[in-house]
Amino acid sequence: MAFFELSLRELESYCPKREEPADFDAFWKSTLEEARAFPLAASFEKVDYGLIAQETYDITFNGFGGQPVKGWLILPSGRTGKIPCVVEYIGYGGGRSFPIDWLLWASAGYAHLVMDTRGQGSSWSMGDTPDLYADGGNAHYPGSMTKGILDPKHYYYRRVFTDAVRAIEAARAHSEVDAGQIAVTGGSQGGGITIAAGGLDPYVIAALPDVPFLCHYRRA
Repeated sequence: MAFFELSLRELESYCPKREEPADFDAFWKSTLEEARAFPLAASFEKVDYGLIAQETYDITFNGFGGQPVKGWLILPSGRTGKIPCVVEYIGYGGGRSFPIDWLLWASAGYAHLVMDTRGQGSSWSMGDTPDLYADGGNAHYPGSMTKGILDPKHYYYRRVFTDAVRAIEAARAHSEVDAGQIAVTGGSQGGGITIAAGGLDPYVIAALPDVPFLCHYRRA
């Protein structure tokens, strides 16, 4: 587990100093506008993994730069009408793996969309989405986290956070998802993406980040 130097009481009241560039809102507004200039083109292909209580769909949608992003949509078999959806983001190094690894939320009666993370999936679970971005910058350690870190426009997580918002839009586009009932969740890297996506997409009604990384986070 992580080490920390503050007491429990100090951690419960911890509120980090906020440093926001003057162009922060404009940067993300233009970033998402650029992404939405490409059609979402969300597709849902039903696949059979031998499950009885869940239906599984292999999904593809266009993320940053109109580049295809993979994922899973898992629905409870016994649903009636449109249902709320939980969109989940994966921890660092992992990919979407197989639907049988993501049965919790559908078993609880929710639609569950799992977004593959571009360029990852060679560590603890396999992925299917390459990072097709050409200009990731040269000054980085091999791996995803520092690609293009010297320039906000080319930084790796600009692409990932944009993909995350488009994943929410893909969930809302499905005919059996209640578009007004979308939550986001994830652990570690997925927790950081959860916070970003929840802040960027006004349709998110709940965010459940777990041990989020690359951020200062205070529990509400």
